[in-house]
Amino acid sequence: MKTPSTPAPTFRLWLMMVLEFAIWGAWLPLIWGTMGKDGLAFSDSQIAWVGSAFAIASIVGIFFSGQAADRTFAAEKFMAFSHLVGGLAILAMYWAREIAAAVGLGGNVFPVFFGLMLVHALLYVPTISVSNSIAFTHMQDARKEFGIVRMGGTIGWILAAWPLFFLLRGKEGAAAVEASRGIFLVAGITSLVLAAYSLTLPHTPPKRSTGGGIAGIAWLKAAGYLSYPYLLVLFVVTFIDAVIHNGYFKLADDFLEKGVGLQKAWIMPVMSIGQVAEILTMACLGGVLAKLGWKTTMLLGILGHAVRFAVFAFLPQNQAVIIAVQVLHGICYAFFFATLYIFIDAAFPKDVRSSAQSLFNLLVLGLGDLAANWLFFPLRTLLTAADGTVDYRRLFLVPTFMALAAAAVLLVFFWPPRWLATAAEAEDDPETEPQLVA
Repeated sequence: MKTPSTPAPTFRLWLMMVLEFAIWGAWLPLIWGTMGKDGLAFSDSQIAWVGSAFAIASIVGIFFSGQAADRTFAAEKFMAFSHLVGGLAILAMYWAREIAAAVGLGGNVFPVFFGLMLVHALLYVPTISVSNSIAFTHMQDARKEFGIVRMGGTIGWILAAWPLFFLLRGKEGAAAVEASRGIFLVAGITSLVLAAYSLTLPHTPPKRSTGGGIAGIAWLKAAGYLSYPYLLVLFVVTFIDAVIHNGYFKLADDFLEKGVGLQKAWIMPVMSIGQVAEILTMACLGGVLAKLGWKTTMLLGILGHAVRFAVFAFLPQNQAVIIAVQVLHGICYAFFFATLYIFIDAAFPKDVRSSAQSLFNLLVLGLGDLAANWLFFPLRTLLTAADGTVDYRRLFLVPTFMALAAAAVLLVFFWPPRWLATAAEAEDDPETEPQLVA
């Protein structure tokens, strides 16, 4: 590997991740209360549309934003523009009622609220992939450094979500909803700060393709690499793991309250144990990858889901164990998803890496989330008795066996080429990069 002439800007990349995920962490945990009966009184379908904005953005983004970041604009300028406009959109959500009245909609706030959220999501979601690409471009050794850099994202989420949660704790009814509107101010201001900060990030120019046809369209060229069996297998496994991962967030809140008996006020702190554990696993990810390699590390991440859901299925009355098993979230995320992003950067050519990240984020943030909605909510309804009791054992055995199946597929069929075993050395040698199958 060629050693850069200047040290890697690790702290600057880390701070970029702090701000990137603080935006998301500021609004996601608390937005649902603002849309409920005590707030904007949206219907279930309207809430579902707002909740699907990120999935829509991940699907749309694969066609446009990856192309822009890979072929047209410097990545740091793309980040600055996206966070400027996206930040103004989510900032405006604070005044959604007033805007609806001003444009003649009266009390019909949903079109304004959803429209602003969709604009924000369309601009924000691509920056998750682009921020990864900026980080990978300027790190000297992605395997060693990415865990530390990406740890900033978890810290940023916590720094935004926890203070807002505890500030709003104890407020009830309309007072709580009114106070919770502040999440949009925090998210919007943070986004504007990141827009300005992005202009100070290391210059990351686009990698324009010299070829025509598919080679000139970054997302098509990236998708073409799925003709390689090891990448296709990883794509399928990522989808399954994304469904399981998103299913955890769909089911855990209800389960911890009704199945385990935790007070509602303690559910977020208990689930946040996993985020603290994620910081620790991110910190040691480089050492784990160096010792265990791609496949074993990702297998541990998938099997973490299997263990956690098996505990949910068989030990729901043991609060101590249920709380303790939350630490597995760090392994589930860092060892699979963070490793996945590092692998994508190593496996795909430099001129399509933003699009390749977006291609897999299509599964993580988009299709996996939608599939989790369509699978787990109807399944929970099916397993709910007339008295409202949920058969959590049967419910959680489904993601348990899905995780075991995904791990088996990865174990048997995922065999990356030898040059990827030394990706750090190979990435600067164009002859080691795979050539697109015609």
